[in-house]
Amino acid sequence: TEHTLSLHDALPICEAKVAAEQLCEDYRAKGMILPIIRPKSFIGPERLGVFALLYDWAADGHNFPILGNGNNPYQYLDVEDLCDAIWLCATLPEDRVNDTFNIGAEKYGTPRSDFQAVLDAAGHGKRIIGFPEGPAILFLRMLEAVNLSPLYKWVYETAGKESFVSIDKAKEKLGFAPKYSNVDALLRNYDWYLAHRADFAKQDGVTHRVPWSQGALKLLKALF
Repeated sequence: TEHTLSLHDALPICEAKVAAEQLCEDYRAKGMILPIIRPKSFIGPERLGVFALLYDWAADGHNFPILGNGNNPYQYLDVEDLCDAIWLCATLPEDRVNDTFNIGAEKYGTPRSDFQAVLDAAGHGKRIIGFPEGPAILFLRMLEAVNLSPLYKWVYETAGKESFVSIDKAKEKLGFAPKYSNVDALLRNYDWYLAHRADFAKQDGVTHRVPWSQGALKLLKALF
């Protein structure tokens, strides 16, 4: 199972995904072949977004804060594995692909264990530090309200929750075989970040190809 917020609390994009799936199912019922892929948050080369915060703090030799104790199972997905799943749906026989598939890493841990692997790779001896989830969320809500944080509600209100899906159907029907674990995907992404870090100096923003502007969180970095 996967932890989800209610539709009342979800972002418009989440509501749009539900509506899009329903539309696909309606047309499936009319005879169309429409595979539906439900990917976990995917990372990898050219896919940074919020993860650039972790990589930046790790590279500069800082500890990294997480919400809660960080021991909640949380599944990610390498972008290359996502591309493999899409290719399988585009090339396999119609009777195998005309279905709905969860796509994610087969091997995953927790934010504490998986993010720690990045800090270990950075080589500064830094650690993951957990903070009480309630006060941290309240603080991030206030920063978001005054546009001083790149983090939005969906990110920080789900970070401390369990989030994983079964990929058994994709493995059985598509032959999907993820090559990368959470840690593999994070380290591949971190290596790409380091290789291109100098190019990001004037490119911060809110897309997934560049580091997000850290806002007030940049000031907190000095405390860690």
